[in-house]
Amino acid sequence: MPVVTPYVPQNITVHLGSPSSNAANVTVPFADYVKNVASSEIYPTWDEDALRANILAIVSFALNRIYTEFYRSRGYDFDITNNTAYDQAFVNGRSYFNNISRIVDELFNDYLRRPGFVEPLAAKFCNGTTVTCQGLSQWGSENLARQGYSYDQILRSYYGNVEIVPNAPVRGIMSSYPGTPIQVGSTGPNVVVIQVALNRIAQNYPAIPKIPAADGIFGSRTEASVRAFQRIFNLTPDGIVGPATWYAIVRLYTAVTNLAELRSQGQQFYAINWSPPNSLQVGDSGEKVRLLQYMLSLLSDFISGIPPLAVDGIYGSGTRAAVQAAQRRFGLPETGIVDPATWDLIYDQYAGIENTTLRSGETFPGISAQAIPALARSRNGATRQAYSRTTTLTQFPGRDLSMGTQDPVRQEVVR
Repeated sequence: MPVVTPYVPQNITVHLGSPSSNAANVTVPFADYVKNVASSEIYPTWDEDALRANILAIVSFALNRIYTEFYRSRGYDFDITNNTAYDQAFVNGRSYFNNISRIVDELFNDYLRRPGFVEPLAAKFCNGTTVTCQGLSQWGSENLARQGYSYDQILRSYYGNVEIVPNAPVRGIMSSYPGTPIQVGSTGPNVVVIQVALNRIAQNYPAIPKIPAADGIFGSRTEASVRAFQRIFNLTPDGIVGPATWYAIVRLYTAVTNLAELRSQGQQFYAINWSPPNSLQVGDSGEKVRLLQYMLSLLSDFISGIPPLAVDGIYGSGTRAAVQAAQRRFGLPETGIVDPATWDLIYDQYAGIENTTLRSGETFPGISAQAIPALARSRNGATRQAYSRTTTLTQFPGRDLSMGTQDPVRQEVVR
């Protein structure tokens, strides 16, 4: 699957006190923030591998705060505090040590994460002498470096199985809220975000009905789940995901998955990818089969020769019959196997119906041509639009979202 890489912000806003204190905020370049914290937390005379291990922990922890919108989702106007009871030491206006500054310039856009997870590791640490914790021991890292440990060995000795993600892109940071309410008829990656989050929150709050498939289509079941969430958390139960509901979902999802904790359950990759498969046939299962069935089930309402079928993600005899009927209709060999040509023709018919049929509800969401949920590779080889992989509930994508905005087709998706 593609690599999903959270971005590094150009700037970070630091609250100079505890979260609820009436203290000033300062906004500084992210690299300068890391230099400041590293110069405040560790000693420049330490072994370079110890310095590198500590700097990567500092970067990763700060990115976790930004990625989860830990403070902003609670209504604060800052990204992190300088209170070490909550976050990391930051001394406004201090100077930096030259060797620390040099290492930070190299590492400020590298961070830690667990393999298979998306979010930067909440890499907590303590000095290891007067204060101990489950994370990295600062003085302990220096002792390990003197024993010959490399910085990655030091990190894994404290955090376990982690990987270092290098050269994350740098972008401006803004609110993750998409800018307009999400409601019945909405489609796209932001709907996937809401569906996945609500299904996970529902494990802790069973009164929230599960959404059977995170398909990127805001239908009646998604609306019911949103309404239940809103009732439980004292929000207006209108079934519309505006800013208040969006950030309440952010907070709860972060809380139930422990994304802001060192022992996070982890956020994994999920996606809607409508690009053509190499082949689908009897015995296959999974999301591609489910999407195929969804398209065929819609076509069956418009094309009498295509039989209706269940959308269960299992390529059985019913799916094969529907595929053969579609192949017969489109003048293709009736193999019952979905190759790229068959997928393209099925998709062409599906997209045309989605584009021209303005009906509300679960099966026929009212959407515009710009909001068609994906475009696969066409028969002549041209590339059409497809959903990018969608990861967590946070981080502005680096550009304004408005009517007609579409996600780029790419093999590596930056979030």
